[in-house]
Amino acid sequence: MPSENPSVLTSQLPRLRIWIGLTICAIGLLALCGQMWAALQSQPSAQAALLGGSIAALATALGTLPVLLAQRPSGRVQDTLFGFGAGVMLAACAFSLVIPGLNAARSAHLFGGSNWAAGAIVGIAILMGGLALLAMDHLLPHEHFIKGREGSDAKQLRRTWLFVFAIVLHNLPEGLAIGVGYAGNEGLRANALAIGIAIQDVPEGFVVAAALIAAGYGRRLAIALGMASGLVEPLGAVIGATVVGHSAMLLPWGLGFAAGAMLFVISHEIIPESHRKGHEAFATAGLMTGFVLMMVLDTALA
Repeated sequence: MPSENPSVLTSQLPRLRIWIGLTICAIGLLALCGQMWAALQSQPSAQAALLGGSIAALATALGTLPVLLAQRPSGRVQDTLFGFGAGVMLAACAFSLVIPGLNAARSAHLFGGSNWAAGAIVGIAILMGGLALLAMDHLLPHEHFIKGREGSDAKQLRRTWLFVFAIVLHNLPEGLAIGVGYAGNEGLRANALAIGIAIQDVPEGFVVAAALIAAGYGRRLAIALGMASGLVEPLGAVIGATVVGHSAMLLPWGLGFAAGAMLFVISHEIIPESHRKGHEAFATAGLMTGFVLMMVLDTALA
């Protein structure tokens, strides 16, 4: 029998690595689901996180529906909405994650419980969250609407999958933040965090679906992908609540990690996307509006 062409085998290796990686991730996800199911039976914070993440996912789905009737929004509107989402997430990082994380580090008396120790713990956790998202951004193949394809072996997958992975990278930190928030905050403050993220998910769902249509996808497929993009948020919420719920010592680390992951998305993804088409003033106005709205929500419900 004739042997396989070595060049053909070599060209197939990147795709094989991708599918091996996806298979390993799927096995790990199944094991994680088992742990999360056990947590849902015993941890009230995990149950609340699932509800909060589901509300955020529903908000994303509702945001895609206007695309059925509306035309593609202008670049100015899209950038304003991007800025609004960045502002909500930025305020959520500060008031719902970082400040409670500092308080938790002091209360747990980690490394003496001093202000210096609390700041160091949360600061390191923030950097860890950013580095984790940086690694995922480098390794996970994905595609941005403006920046194009990024990540290892991105050229080997269909464009639809690349957009899906990009949306997962964007939404996972939001879900983690909701889950860690419920594990570490009192009910009203955690609810404020979930409500704020849900509010920004409505325009986010609209922008994602509209951008997919602009990228050449059919209206129904774009809406379906936009709705599905929110499903990672309840998953991330339960993961965050489950991990942090195991020990109070993990709480400041979890809050800081979620904040760092969200800060990475804000700086690396959302703000650059909103400033590439010359609408910086509108994007900044949206960011400040979102920040103030989330700040008022958090302080009013604290």
